[in-house]
Amino acid sequence: MLLNASMTFNPAMLPSLPSWLADTLGVASLDEGVQFTLGGQSFVIQDGLPRSSKLVSYEQAQTRETFGFKWKKVETFGSPSSLARMRAWLIERYGDLSAVKWLEEHGEQPLLIDAGCGAGMSGLELLEPLLPRIRYLGVDVSEAVDVARQRFAERGHSCGFLQADISELPLPPESVDLIFSEGVLHHTNSTEHALKSLATLLRKGGRFMFYVYKKKGPIREFADDFIRERLQPMSPDQAWIAMEPLTQLGISLGKLNAEIEIPEPIDLLGIPAGRTSVQRLFYWHVAKMFYRSDLTFDEMNHINFDWYAPANATRQTPEEVRTWCDEAGMIIEREVIEEAGITIIARKA
Repeated sequence: MLLNASMTFNPAMLPSLPSWLADTLGVASLDEGVQFTLGGQSFVIQDGLPRSSKLVSYEQAQTRETFGFKWKKVETFGSPSSLARMRAWLIERYGDLSAVKWLEEHGEQPLLIDAGCGAGMSGLELLEPLLPRIRYLGVDVSEAVDVARQRFAERGHSCGFLQADISELPLPPESVDLIFSEGVLHHTNSTEHALKSLATLLRKGGRFMFYVYKKKGPIREFADDFIRERLQPMSPDQAWIAMEPLTQLGISLGKLNAEIEIPEPIDLLGIPAGRTSVQRLFYWHVAKMFYRSDLTFDEMNHINFDWYAPANATRQTPEEVRTWCDEAGMIIEREVIEEAGITIIARKA
Protein backbone atom coordinates (compact mmCIF):
# COMPACT_ATOMS: atom_id res chain seq x y z
CA MET A 1 0.00 0.00 0.00
CA LEU A 2 1.58 3.28 -1.14
CA LEU A 3 1.32 6.56 0.71
CA ASN A 4 -0.72 9.28 -0.94
CA ALA A 5 -1.97 12.71 0.02
CA SER A 6 -5.25 11.47 1.55
CA MET A 7 -3.72 8.81 3.80
CA THR A 8 -2.85 9.31 7.47
CA PHE A 9 0.11 7.91 9.33
CA ASN A 10 -0.65 4.81 11.37
CA PRO A 11 2.46 3.59 13.23
CA ALA A 12 0.58 0.46 14.31
CA MET A 13 0.57 -0.65 10.67
CA LEU A 14 4.34 -0.25 10.34
CA PRO A 15 6.96 -2.89 11.10
CA SER A 16 8.60 -2.74 14.50
CA LEU A 17 11.87 -0.88 14.80
CA PRO A 18 14.93 -3.10 14.22
CA SER A 19 16.38 -4.80 17.30
CA TRP A 20 19.80 -3.23 16.76
CA LEU A 21 18.35 0.25 17.40
CA ALA A 22 17.75 -0.46 21.09
CA ASP A 23 21.34 -1.70 21.40
CA THR A 24 22.66 1.37 19.57
CA LEU A 25 20.74 3.70 21.89
CA GLY A 26 21.62 1.60 24.93
CA VAL A 27 18.03 1.07 26.08
CA ALA A 28 16.24 -2.10 27.12
CA SER A 29 12.96 -1.43 25.32
CA LEU A 30 11.49 0.67 22.52
CA ASP A 31 7.90 0.02 23.58
CA GLU A 32 5.35 2.83 23.35
CA GLY A 33 5.60 5.30 26.23
CA VAL A 34 9.05 4.20 27.41
CA GLN A 35 11.16 7.13 28.59
CA PHE A 36 14.94 7.16 28.71
CA THR A 37 17.92 9.50 28.86
CA LEU A 38 20.52 9.54 26.13
CA GLY A 39 23.58 11.75 26.32
CA GLY A 40 21.86 13.94 28.89
CA GLN A 41 18.72 14.36 26.75
CA SER A 42 15.28 13.04 27.63
CA PHE A 43 13.56 10.82 25.08
CA VAL A 44 10.16 9.14 24.93
CA ILE A 45 8.78 6.51 22.56
CA GLN A 46 5.77 8.23 21.03
CA ASP A 47 3.77 6.90 18.07
CA GLY A 48 6.36 4.19 17.67
CA LEU A 49 9.49 6.36 17.47
CA PRO A 50 12.07 7.70 19.96
CA ARG A 51 11.66 11.48 20.18
CA SER A 52 13.79 14.05 21.99
CA SER A 53 12.05 16.49 24.31
CA LYS A 54 15.02 18.88 24.07
CA LEU A 55 13.98 22.44 23.25
CA VAL A 56 15.35 24.08 20.11
CA SER A 57 15.78 27.73 19.12
CA TYR A 58 12.96 29.79 17.60
CA GLU A 59 14.61 29.60 14.16
CA GLN A 60 15.08 25.84 14.43
CA ALA A 61 11.51 25.39 15.67
CA GLN A 62 10.26 27.36 12.65
CA THR A 63 12.47 25.31 10.34
CA ARG A 64 11.17 22.13 11.97
CA GLU A 65 7.57 23.19 11.39
CA THR A 66 8.29 24.21 7.81
CA PHE A 67 9.86 20.89 6.87
CA GLY A 68 7.25 18.90 8.73
CA PHE A 69 4.65 20.67 6.55
CA LYS A 70 6.61 20.27 3.33
CA TRP A 71 7.48 16.59 3.63
CA LYS A 72 3.90 15.63 4.43
CA LYS A 73 2.90 16.98 0.99
CA VAL A 74 4.04 13.71 -0.57
CA GLU A 75 2.30 14.44 -3.86
CA THR A 76 4.69 17.39 -4.42
CA PHE A 77 7.86 15.29 -4.54
CA GLY A 78 6.92 11.61 -4.91
CA SER A 79 6.18 11.31 -8.63
CA PRO A 80 8.42 9.10 -10.82
CA SER A 81 9.73 12.20 -12.64
CA SER A 82 10.61 14.00 -9.42
CA LEU A 83 12.30 10.97 -7.88
CA ALA A 84 14.21 10.18 -11.08
CA ARG A 85 15.48 13.76 -11.22
CA MET A 86 16.65 13.55 -7.62
CA ARG A 87 18.27 10.12 -8.09
CA ALA A 88 20.25 11.28 -11.14
CA TRP A 89 21.42 14.44 -9.36
CA LEU A 90 22.51 12.53 -6.26
CA ILE A 91 24.50 9.96 -8.25
CA GLU A 92 26.08 12.72 -10.32
CA ARG A 93 27.40 14.36 -7.14
CA TYR A 94 28.17 11.43 -4.80
CA GLY A 95 28.80 8.73 -7.38
CA ASP A 96 27.12 5.35 -7.51
CA LEU A 97 27.55 4.25 -3.90
CA SER A 98 26.44 0.69 -4.68
CA ALA A 99 29.68 0.27 -6.63
CA VAL A 100 32.21 2.00 -4.37
CA LYS A 101 35.03 -0.14 -3.02
CA TRP A 102 35.52 1.84 0.18
CA LEU A 103 32.29 0.55 1.68
CA GLU A 104 34.13 -2.71 2.43
CA GLU A 105 36.47 -0.78 4.74
CA HIS A 106 33.61 -0.30 7.19
CA GLY A 107 32.99 -3.98 7.88
CA GLU A 108 29.70 -5.83 8.02
CA GLN A 109 26.51 -3.86 8.72
CA PRO A 110 28.15 -0.46 9.36
CA LEU A 111 26.00 2.12 11.16
CA LEU A 112 24.93 4.98 8.86
CA ILE A 113 23.27 8.11 10.23
CA ASP A 114 21.07 9.97 7.74
CA ALA A 115 21.36 13.32 9.51
CA GLY A 116 18.26 15.27 8.56
CA CYS A 117 16.52 12.47 6.68
CA GLY A 118 13.33 14.46 6.04
CA ALA A 119 10.82 12.18 4.33
CA GLY A 120 13.62 9.85 3.24
CA MET A 121 13.67 11.07 -0.35
CA SER A 122 17.44 11.38 -0.74
CA GLY A 123 18.15 8.44 1.53
CA LEU A 124 15.99 6.09 -0.52
CA GLU A 125 17.07 7.37 -3.92
CA LEU A 126 20.81 7.21 -3.22
CA LEU A 127 21.21 4.64 -0.46
CA GLU A 128 18.53 2.03 -1.21
CA PRO A 129 20.98 -0.43 -2.85
CA LEU A 130 23.04 -0.31 0.37
CA LEU A 131 20.21 -0.81 2.86
CA PRO A 132 20.56 -4.62 3.11
CA ARG A 133 24.27 -4.11 3.95
CA ILE A 134 24.04 -1.32 6.53
CA ARG A 135 22.23 -0.28 9.70
CA TYR A 136 20.34 2.82 8.58
CA LEU A 137 19.31 5.34 11.24
CA GLY A 138 17.30 8.28 9.92
CA VAL A 139 17.29 11.33 12.19
CA ASP A 140 15.25 14.50 11.74
CA VAL A 141 14.16 17.38 13.97
CA SER A 142 10.69 17.42 12.38
CA GLU A 143 7.78 15.02 12.13
CA ALA A 144 8.92 14.30 8.58
CA VAL A 145 10.68 11.34 10.23
CA ASP A 146 7.25 9.67 10.44
CA VAL A 147 6.83 10.06 6.69
CA ALA A 148 10.30 8.62 6.13
CA ARG A 149 9.57 5.57 8.24
CA GLN A 150 6.38 4.87 6.30
CA ARG A 151 8.05 5.38 2.91
CA PHE A 152 10.90 3.02 3.83
CA ALA A 153 8.36 0.45 5.02
CA GLU A 154 6.45 0.72 1.74
CA ARG A 155 9.61 -0.40 -0.05
CA GLY A 156 10.11 -3.29 2.37
CA HIS A 157 12.85 -1.79 4.54
CA SER A 158 12.78 -1.95 8.35
CA CYS A 159 15.20 0.77 9.41
CA GLY A 160 15.82 2.84 12.52
CA PHE A 161 14.45 6.35 13.01
CA LEU A 162 14.86 9.02 15.67
CA GLN A 163 13.38 12.50 16.08
CA ALA A 164 16.14 14.74 17.42
CA ASP A 165 18.29 17.78 16.64
CA ILE A 166 21.22 16.65 14.48
CA SER A 167 23.36 19.51 15.85
CA GLU A 168 23.29 17.89 19.29
CA LEU A 169 22.85 14.22 18.49
CA PRO A 170 23.40 12.39 21.80
CA LEU A 171 25.42 9.41 20.57
CA PRO A 172 28.87 8.45 21.88
CA PRO A 173 31.93 9.87 20.11
CA GLU A 174 33.44 7.57 17.48
CA SER A 175 30.38 5.29 17.44
CA VAL A 176 29.22 5.83 13.83
CA ASP A 177 30.71 4.48 10.60
CA LEU A 178 29.02 6.67 8.00
CA ILE A 179 27.10 9.94 8.01
CA PHE A 180 24.93 11.18 5.15
CA SER A 181 23.47 14.69 5.32
CA GLU A 182 21.95 15.86 2.05
CA GLY A 183 21.07 19.53 2.11
CA VAL A 184 20.48 19.77 5.87
CA LEU A 185 23.50 21.20 7.71
CA HIS A 186 22.71 24.70 6.43
CA HIS A 187 19.22 24.45 7.99
CA THR A 188 20.63 24.33 11.53
CA ASN A 189 21.55 27.28 13.74
CA SER A 190 25.18 26.94 12.59
CA THR A 191 26.38 24.92 9.60
CA GLU A 192 29.90 24.83 11.03
CA HIS A 193 28.75 23.62 14.46
CA ALA A 194 26.46 20.95 13.00
CA LEU A 195 29.22 19.64 10.74
CA LYS A 196 31.82 19.51 13.50
CA SER A 197 29.40 18.07 16.07
CA LEU A 198 28.44 15.22 13.74
CA ALA A 199 32.08 14.63 12.78
CA THR A 200 32.89 13.78 16.41
CA LEU A 201 30.53 10.79 16.13
CA LEU A 202 32.58 9.24 13.32
CA ARG A 203 35.00 6.42 13.99
CA LYS A 204 38.50 6.83 12.59
CA GLY A 205 38.25 6.03 8.90
CA GLY A 206 34.53 6.83 8.93
CA ARG A 207 33.09 8.87 6.09
CA PHE A 208 30.91 11.97 6.06
CA MET A 209 28.86 12.60 2.89
CA PHE A 210 27.09 15.95 2.76
CA TYR A 211 25.77 18.76 0.61
CA VAL A 212 25.46 22.41 1.64
CA TYR A 213 24.28 25.56 -0.10
CA LYS A 214 26.89 27.69 -1.86
CA LYS A 215 27.02 31.49 -1.70
CA LYS A 216 25.86 33.19 -4.89
CA GLY A 217 26.06 36.62 -6.49
CA PRO A 218 25.00 39.79 -4.64
CA ILE A 219 21.57 40.28 -6.27
CA ARG A 220 20.56 36.67 -5.68
CA GLU A 221 21.87 36.75 -2.09
CA PHE A 222 19.94 39.94 -1.39
CA ALA A 223 16.74 38.59 -2.95
CA ASP A 224 17.07 35.29 -1.06
CA ASP A 225 17.39 37.05 2.30
CA PHE A 226 14.62 39.52 1.48
CA ILE A 227 12.09 36.86 0.40
CA ARG A 228 12.98 34.54 3.30
CA GLU A 229 12.46 37.38 5.80
CA ARG A 230 9.07 38.23 4.27
CA LEU A 231 7.92 34.62 4.68
CA GLN A 232 8.87 34.24 8.34
CA PRO A 233 5.69 35.72 9.88
CA MET A 234 3.56 33.43 7.70
CA SER A 235 2.26 29.97 8.47
CA PRO A 236 3.61 27.19 6.21
CA ASP A 237 0.31 27.20 4.28
CA GLN A 238 0.50 30.95 3.74
CA ALA A 239 4.16 30.75 2.70
CA TRP A 240 3.35 27.97 0.22
CA ILE A 241 0.71 30.18 -1.43
CA ALA A 242 2.98 33.24 -1.35
CA MET A 243 5.60 31.29 -3.33
CA GLU A 244 3.21 30.40 -6.14
CA PRO A 245 3.56 33.64 -8.21
CA LEU A 246 7.36 33.28 -8.12
CA THR A 247 7.03 29.68 -9.31
CA GLN A 248 4.68 30.83 -12.08
CA LEU A 249 7.22 33.44 -13.20
CA GLY A 250 9.87 30.72 -13.43
CA ILE A 251 7.54 28.64 -15.59
CA SER A 252 6.79 31.61 -17.85
CA LEU A 253 10.51 32.32 -18.26
CA GLY A 254 11.19 28.65 -18.97
CA LYS A 255 8.46 28.45 -21.60
CA LEU A 256 10.06 31.36 -23.44
CA ASN A 257 12.80 28.91 -24.41
CA ALA A 258 15.00 31.92 -25.09
CA GLU A 259 18.75 32.32 -24.71
CA ILE A 260 21.00 35.32 -24.23
CA GLU A 261 24.72 35.85 -24.82
CA ILE A 262 26.64 37.56 -22.02
CA PRO A 263 29.70 38.90 -23.85
CA GLU A 264 32.02 39.26 -20.87
CA PRO A 265 31.94 38.45 -17.16
CA ILE A 266 30.05 40.91 -14.95
CA ASP A 267 32.31 40.49 -11.96
CA LEU A 268 30.50 43.12 -9.92
CA LEU A 269 27.38 40.91 -9.95
CA GLY A 270 29.05 37.52 -10.10
CA ILE A 271 27.61 36.77 -13.54
CA PRO A 272 29.90 34.76 -15.84
CA ALA A 273 30.26 35.28 -19.57
CA GLY A 274 28.68 32.87 -22.03
CA ARG A 275 25.39 31.77 -23.48
CA THR A 276 22.58 30.95 -21.06
CA SER A 277 18.82 30.64 -21.06
CA VAL A 278 16.82 33.61 -19.83
CA GLN A 279 15.23 31.40 -17.17
CA ARG A 280 18.62 30.26 -15.86
CA LEU A 281 19.91 33.85 -15.83
CA PHE A 282 17.06 34.88 -13.57
CA TYR A 283 17.28 31.62 -11.58
CA TRP A 284 20.96 31.87 -10.68
CA HIS A 285 21.35 35.63 -10.41
CA VAL A 286 17.99 37.16 -9.37
CA ALA A 287 15.81 34.70 -7.41
CA LYS A 288 15.22 30.96 -7.25
CA MET A 289 12.46 30.11 -9.73
CA PHE A 290 12.86 26.44 -10.53
CA TYR A 291 11.60 25.16 -13.87
CA ARG A 292 11.48 21.77 -15.51
CA SER A 293 8.90 20.91 -18.14
CA ASP A 294 8.42 17.34 -16.84
CA LEU A 295 7.44 18.47 -13.32
CA THR A 296 4.05 19.70 -12.12
CA PHE A 297 3.41 23.18 -10.77
CA ASP A 298 3.25 21.85 -7.19
CA GLU A 299 6.52 19.94 -7.63
CA MET A 300 8.25 23.12 -8.78
CA ASN A 301 6.65 25.13 -5.98
CA HIS A 302 7.88 22.50 -3.53
CA ILE A 303 11.46 23.09 -4.68
CA ASN A 304 11.16 26.87 -4.36
CA PHE A 305 9.39 26.58 -0.97
CA ASP A 306 12.18 24.29 0.22
CA TRP A 307 14.67 27.08 -0.46
CA TYR A 308 12.82 30.11 0.88
CA ALA A 309 10.54 29.01 3.72
CA PRO A 310 13.02 27.82 6.41
CA ALA A 311 14.35 30.53 8.72
CA ASN A 312 17.67 28.68 8.88
CA ALA A 313 19.23 28.49 5.41
CA THR A 314 22.83 29.71 5.36
CA ARG A 315 25.12 29.67 2.34
CA GLN A 316 28.81 28.78 2.42
CA THR A 317 31.93 29.25 0.32
CA PRO A 318 34.06 26.26 -0.75
CA GLU A 319 36.93 27.70 1.29
CA GLU A 320 34.81 27.74 4.46
CA VAL A 321 33.74 24.13 3.96
CA ARG A 322 37.30 22.95 3.34
CA THR A 323 38.49 24.73 6.50
CA TRP A 324 35.71 23.18 8.62
CA CYS A 325 36.51 19.68 7.34
CA ASP A 326 40.19 20.17 8.11
CA GLU A 327 39.44 21.46 11.61
CA ALA A 328 37.15 18.47 12.20
CA GLY A 329 39.99 16.11 11.31
CA MET A 330 38.52 15.01 7.98
CA ILE A 331 40.25 14.55 4.64
CA ILE A 332 38.16 15.45 1.59
CA GLU A 333 38.09 12.55 -0.89
CA ARG A 334 35.47 13.89 -3.30
CA GLU A 335 34.40 17.48 -3.90
CA VAL A 336 31.77 18.66 -6.39
CA ILE A 337 31.13 22.40 -6.59
CA GLU A 338 28.11 23.66 -8.52
CA GLU A 339 26.22 26.94 -8.72
CA ALA A 340 23.69 25.55 -6.25
CA GLY A 341 25.92 23.97 -3.67
CA ILE A 342 28.93 22.00 -2.48
CA THR A 343 29.00 18.21 -2.22
CA ILE A 344 31.65 16.52 -0.09
CA ILE A 345 32.75 12.99 0.79
CA ALA A 346 35.31 13.26 3.59
CA ARG A 347 37.11 10.58 5.63
CA LYS A 348 37.90 10.93 9.34
CA ALA A 349 41.66 10.81 9.71
